Amino acid sequence: MTNTNVVTAPKHSSVKRSLPALGLFFLSPLVAEFLLGNIPISALFALLGLAPLYGGGAVLIRELVRRRGWGYPSVVLLALAYGVLEEGVTTQSLFNPNYVDQHLLSPGHIGFLGMGAPWTVFVLGLHTIWSITVPIVLVESMSRRPREPWLGKIGLSVYGALFVVGIIATTAIQLGMDSFVASPAQFAGVAVAIVALVFLAARVGRRARPRTPGTVPPVWVLAVAGLVVSSGWMVTSDAVKNGWLGAALMLAIEIAAAVVLVHFSRRTSWTQKRTLAVAGGAMLTYAWHAFPEKPVFDAPHSTDLIGNAVFALLAVALLISATIRRDKFGDS
Repeated sequence: MTNTNVVTAPKHSSVKRSLPALGLFFLSPLVAEFLLGNIPISALFALLGLAPLYGGGAVLIRELVRRRGWGYPSVVLLALAYGVLEEGVTTQSLFNPNYVDQHLLSPGHIGFLGMGAPWTVFVLGLHTIWSITVPIVLVESMSRRPREPWLGKIGLSVYGALFVVGIIATTAIQLGMDSFVASPAQFAGVAVAIVALVFLAARVGRRARPRTPGTVPPVWVLAVAGLVVSSGWMVTSDAVKNGWLGAALMLAIEIAAAVVLVHFSRRTSWTQKRTLAVAGGAMLTYAWHAFPEKPVFDAPHSTDLIGNAVFALLAVALLISATIRRDKFGDS
C-alpha cells in the first residue's frame, strides 16, 4: 500500500502542475482571435484548430524561458520570433501583396523586401503582445509557480508536436485558399530573423541585471497606462492613413513603452501584480476594439456584439481572478 502511494502521488502532482499549460494552450488563441473580435462566438469551433499553433507556441516559449531562468524580456523577443514565423511562413501575410484581398502591403511599401512597413509593425505587434505575452502573464499570475516549469519531457514533447501540426495545418489551409508563395530570399530572411531573435532572447535572458532599489508606480496607474498606451497604439494603426507615418508612430510607442517598462521592472519593488496590471490594460484594449472590428467569419451583427460582450466580460473576470490569486499566493 505504501509503495502504491509513493508511485501515484507524483503522477497526480505532475498532472496538476501541468494544468496551467493547458489553460495557456487555449487562452492564447482566445485572446488572439476571439477577444480581438476577428472571429465571432458562433465560430468557437475554430478554437480547436487555432490552439495548436497559438497555444502550442505560447506554451513552448513559456517553458523555454522558465527552464532557462530568463525573464519577460526574453518572452517578448521569442513572441516576436513567433510572429515572424506565423506571418512569414504559415500565412505569408508579410509578403503576399493581395493577402485576404486587402492589399495590406501597399501603404509604406518596401520594394526590395516586398513588404509593407505599417502592416509588418502592426501584425508583429499583435502577435508579440497579445497572442503570446499577455496570455503568458495572465496564466502565470494565476499560478502558484509562476517562475517554474509546468511540464516534464513528455508534456513538452506533446505540445511541441501539436505546435508542428499547427504550423503544417495552417500553412496547408492558407495555400489552399491562396496559391501565393514567397520567394526563397524572403523565406531565408524569415529564418535569419527568427534565429537572430532567439539568440537575442537568450543573450538578454543570460545577462539579466540585478534589481535596484527604487519606487514604482501603483498597480492602478500601471493598469490605466497599459490600457491607454495600447489603445493609442491600436488607434494609430487604424487612424493614420500615411503608411510610413503610421509605422513610425507605432514603433515609437513600442520603443517608449519598452524603455519605461524595463526601467521600472528592474526595481526591487516591482512585482508580478504590476506586470499583470500592464498586461491586463493591454488585454482590455482588445476587448473594446472587438466592437468596431469586422469578423472574418460571416455572422449576424447581433451575434457578433453578443460574442464581443461575452469575451470582454470573461477577460475582466480572468483579470479579477488573477489579481485575487496573486494576493493569495503572495506577490513577488
